[in-house]
Amino acid sequence: MSAGIRIALAGDTMLGRSVAKSLLTRPPEALFSEEVVATLGEADLRVLNLECCISERGERWPDPYKPFFFRAPPEAVEVLRHLRVDCVTLANNHALDYGPLALLDTLDLLDEAGLAVVGAGRDLDQAHEPAVLTSRGFRLRVVALTDHPREYQAGADRPGVAYADLRRGVPAWVSEAMAGDRLEPADAILVTPHWGPNMTVGPVPHVRTAAAALVQAGATLVAGHSAHVFHGVGRRVLYDLGDFIDDYAVDPELRNDLGLIFLVDLTSAGPIRLEAIPIFLDFCHTRLARGEEAAWIKRRFIAACDELGTEVQTVGNRLMIEWHEDPPAGS
Repeated sequence: MSAGIRIALAGDTMLGRSVAKSLLTRPPEALFSEEVVATLGEADLRVLNLECCISERGERWPDPYKPFFFRAPPEAVEVLRHLRVDCVTLANNHALDYGPLALLDTLDLLDEAGLAVVGAGRDLDQAHEPAVLTSRGFRLRVVALTDHPREYQAGADRPGVAYADLRRGVPAWVSEAMAGDRLEPADAILVTPHWGPNMTVGPVPHVRTAAAALVQAGATLVAGHSAHVFHGVGRRVLYDLGDFIDDYAVDPELRNDLGLIFLVDLTSAGPIRLEAIPIFLDFCHTRLARGEEAAWIKRRFIAACDELGTEVQTVGNRLMIEWHEDPPAGS
């Protein structure tokens, strides 16, 4: 067994709409700066939330109240390959935007590209199935779930996502997936939930409760997403990774165009060190943040972590957290 690994975590990665259109005239490499790609390359493994389906088929989900539908072309897979992504979660509220056919295409395309997928599947069992990633002898089990929408939930013979009503607690299937009795042993467990509402400055109560329950159940690290803006970090919890690439309108106060890439040094005992690297989400393009962009991100991240009792140090253009002792379970 390896002593530990470094994992890179990125938030909501939306490759549909205008991002998809840009792929018609630009190569996949054009969506991210070389510095962003190099930052991800510092890690042994890379995991992100793919907030779209990848397909040329399907019809929009028949919900008259759903405002946004995200579908990327097959060329989007090359974007993920360029980033050297190892695993994506599809447990979110956009995996079924264009119905079962598009989700099935997504699963096939990602599998053909050699990318592990968690959080969605051809049926309920596959949607709940964790992935085991291996690097330098270290085995990382990845479990994914989403607390919305219930309508996208996979069934016994129906494609869909791994749904969990976290307001009612962590369901048994999540604990079973973390235990991984049917899989090879793992040295650490990453749980990546899509939870809570959009555009919040911090984790809402049911998210904080669920985070504590996941840690209590055995998660080595919890890395959430959904809010479209990054939140603070607790002992074993990154409450929200924010966004990674999109074409969204920018909130002038919450600044969802300013985000972070997270590099976490992880051992079987838990996370020991985190580096957060500021990024700027331009329209359909992501680069490292500069000047006042980076300064704003640093101020917000330090304040958000302080509210959770976590100390942040600044080293150059990076934000650093070091953990020395594990607190008692449930704290």
